[in-house]
Parts: sequence; structure tokens; C-alpha cells
Amino acid sequence: MADHYEVLGVSRDASPDEIKKAYRKLARQLHPDVNPGEEASERFKLVTHAYDVLSDPEQRARYDMGGGDSPFGGAGAGFSGFNDIFETFFGAAGGGRGGRPRSRRERGQDALVRVTLELGDVVFGTHRDIEVDTAVLCETCQGSCCQPGTSPVTCDICHGTGNVQRQVRSLLGNVVTSQPCNVCQGYGTTIPYPCATCQGQGRVRARRTVSLDIPAGVETGLRLQLPGSGEVGPAGGPNGDLYIEVTVAPHEVFSRDGDDLLATLEVSMPDAILGTTTTIQSLDGPVDLEVRPGVQAGDVLTIKGRGITPLRGTQRGDLRVGVHVVTPTRLDHKERALIEEFAKRTKAPAPRLAEFHQGLFAKLRDRFRNG
Repeated sequence: MADHYEVLGVSRDASPDEIKKAYRKLARQLHPDVNPGEEASERFKLVTHAYDVLSDPEQRARYDMGGGDSPFGGAGAGFSGFNDIFETFFGAAGGGRGGRPRSRRERGQDALVRVTLELGDVVFGTHRDIEVDTAVLCETCQGSCCQPGTSPVTCDICHGTGNVQRQVRSLLGNVVTSQPCNVCQGYGTTIPYPCATCQGQGRVRARRTVSLDIPAGVETGLRLQLPGSGEVGPAGGPNGDLYIEVTVAPHEVFSRDGDDLLATLEVSMPDAILGTTTTIQSLDGPVDLEVRPGVQAGDVLTIKGRGITPLRGTQRGDLRVGVHVVTPTRLDHKERALIEEFAKRTKAPAPRLAEFHQGLFAKLRDRFRNG
């Protein structure tokens, strides 16, 4: 493999100016516009690559350490020395590849808050002011981590790179490893005077209020995301997200079935026979309900548009009321006589077996039991 110094025709102790001058001379001779031959084109690539390596002080130092004739040395082997080999297979220790220091500013963590809602809050949506215990920006240092009037200083050990290199002798020769600087922890700078309020973190724990508009139609287990409302990152880094997990508390009267509301209406036997009009209290106010004469137990009366507003839509569901006919269990002498007279007049047939079927009310009742 050709040595970069030999390709440019300079000595190994050539100065940067001598390397640049040699490259310009060869580039004028071998440039494809001047010398279109294939051999000249290949030499031009070698010359350009050699100059890219030797004109950069760090790459040249690594190339010199690896040795131009070593199968692992030089940029022509695909690496800029043993340090790049270790970085390629094991990742750069500390800052990024090439010795870049770590940044103190990092994104904050996400936060999760659980909120319990009443069923009535789900009909139209609601507004909540939520108290969140999280990390907020330090007002004293504004995220700089330093006492006011001071600033970070360049690390004396790694000289701002965030990494320190060690040369280790091995069977393959001298190996250079890079590790995070123990003094600055890979940041490249130290803070001689940390902020007393946040102890040099750039953030403090505090309670803050988050205003939240909860849309209609939410249900238990749903999570609402508020981007950028989570905790602030170290050193004033960007905020994480805030997630609101919703739980809808059970209601004493109403149950939910998708966007519909379910309820049970107890009707006396006379009202079931004769019919009646009553006023019931829905989740958003009173509403009149007509019970037709001869209504049967298990019949369902529907009130349009008195259900829940869907999460993504405007058309509200319905309020479905299952009828439960209440049979009196205690009758005085006069009431019993009237019922007996009624039975004689109607000549009701004797009880008998009929075809089994599960009515809608039974399905609603099952939902109530399982809900």
C-alpha cells in the first residue's frame, strides 16, 4: 500500500506548506481535465486522498502513529489509525467520533399524570388545571449550571475534547484508545462555581400547574399527549412530553356503551298498562320521556342525541332507557280485590312456556353486570 508521503513526494517531517505545495503541483499535472488517462485518474485519487489525510493535523498524527506501511495504518486502509478502529467496533468513549465532547444539555424525561373524570365530564369534555411535580428550569442560573457572573472553563486535562487518549503496546504494535475524561466527565469543560440553587444541574424540582382541555368522548385507559410539557432537561435542555392517562369513574345511574348511554327506568304496573309521561334527569339536564301504554319489561326507550359526543366527531350518541316493570309485592284488601276483578275481566290465559329469546333489555342488563 502506497505511503501518503511517497505519493506526494515529501519527507515525513514536511511542513504543512510543503505538503500543500506538493499537492498543488501534482494536482495540476494529474487533473482529469488536463490528463484524461485512466492511470492519471487513479494517481489523482491517491494524491487527493493523501493530501486529505496529511493536511489535517489529527489525521496526520494518527497516520504517523499507525505507520504508512502497516496493514492497519493510514487513511488508505479505511481507518485513520487504531483509534478509529476501536471507535468503529466499540464506539467512541465519551463524546462523539473524533473526540467531540458531550453536551450538558439533554432532553428531559417524559412525565405521566393520571386523571379521574366523572361520566358527565365525558359528554362534552372538560377543562382541568393539573398540578405536576417535575423538573423546571433553574431561575437563578437559567440552565447555565453556573453561579451568576461565572461560566464553564475548558478542562485542563483533555483540553476541551472530552476524551483522553492512551497509547498501549500490543502484539500488533502501539494501540491508541480513547476514554472519557475523568475530570470533566466527557463534557470538555468544568464548572468551578456551580449554581447554589440547583447544585450545577440547571434545573430544580418544583410543582407547576398545567392547563388541560380534555376533549369529549375520552374513555378509561386513553392517554393524551402534551408535547413539551414534561420535565426540563439537564442544563436547560428541551422539555420532554407530558402524558395524561384518563380514568372514567363509574356512575350510579348511567353506563356507557360506545357513544350511547344506558339507564334503567322503573315503571309501575298501572303506568305500564295505561302509559305515562315522566321527566328524567340526564347528564346534561332534565328531559321528558313518554312511556307508551302497554310497555313491556325489557323494552328500550330511546332519547336521541342525549348520549356522549364522540372523540372525533360532533354527532352525539343516544340515551337508551330499558324499562323495568315493578310488580307490587304488598297489597291491601281493596287493592287485591281490584286486581282480582281486573284479572276476571281480562280473562288472562294461564302461565305457559313460550319460545325463549334474549331481548335487548337482557343484553343491556348483562352489560350493566359486566361493566
